[in-house]
Amino acid sequence: MSEENFDAVDGNVNDNESPDIPEIELIIRASTIDGRRKGACLFCQEYFMDLYLLAELKTISLKVTTVDMLKPPPDFRSNFDSTPPPILIDNGQAILDNEKIERYIMKNVPGGYNLFIQDKETAKVIENLFSKFKLVLTRGGDPTKRALLNQLSNINAHLSTRPGRFLTGDTMCCFDCELMPRLQHIRVAGKYFSEFEIPVGLTNLWQYMYHMYQLDAFTQSCPADQDIINHYKLQLQQPGHRSKKREELETPTYTTSMPSNANIGGH
Repeated sequence: MSEENFDAVDGNVNDNESPDIPEIELIIRASTIDGRRKGACLFCQEYFMDLYLLAELKTISLKVTTVDMLKPPPDFRSNFDSTPPPILIDNGQAILDNEKIERYIMKNVPGGYNLFIQDKETAKVIENLFSKFKLVLTRGGDPTKRALLNQLSNINAHLSTRPGRFLTGDTMCCFDCELMPRLQHIRVAGKYFSEFEIPVGLTNLWQYMYHMYQLDAFTQSCPADQDIINHYKLQLQQPGHRSKKREELETPTYTTSMPSNANIGGH
């Protein structure tokens, strides 16, 4: 298992942890390529971002541990059997289910309540985005791409009605931690497998992604492009999706640039 401690605003590993704040451990899936760096599990990144934001506020100290589920170490197997990450551990208590992890962060982790705001309009506009993307990958065809594009357009329109950089204003919340990892998967895997690209005309959406790319909470938690691609290769298992070059031989890259013809203010 590989571990990192996060309790500094710049996201660097900090060994000078305050004894006054609780340490939260988040176990996440490791890369399916090297078994050490961050894997491409969406829920793992979502909760990583939630907890990273709280570590930046110094309400908690965050330890992130990656586990290779193809070769889980003996101590992981003895404690958790075959339960896949994410797994949150607080003072020896392990929370295993995704919904329970979310609820635990909201109710029990210091500062977590402020992340989980109530906004039905935002919740509705980002709902089912990933399921529509999966249909693009598994079924293909213009109808699935149109459905995904329509929802991205709705998110773009929603952002135009909101002040600030993020989905609900100028402060990040749980909805941003849910949406942005999915947008990154759509951007990287959508182009690779289905030649689907987020249109540059969705200016508000690109502006939103630009702001997210500036944040340590996203960049520290984001998997490499190669891990995102390999994640879906393993799921799709279709010969037509094999690459001529093997991701495991590539130096990890992270797509965080803006399209050259995107009209992004401040960029």
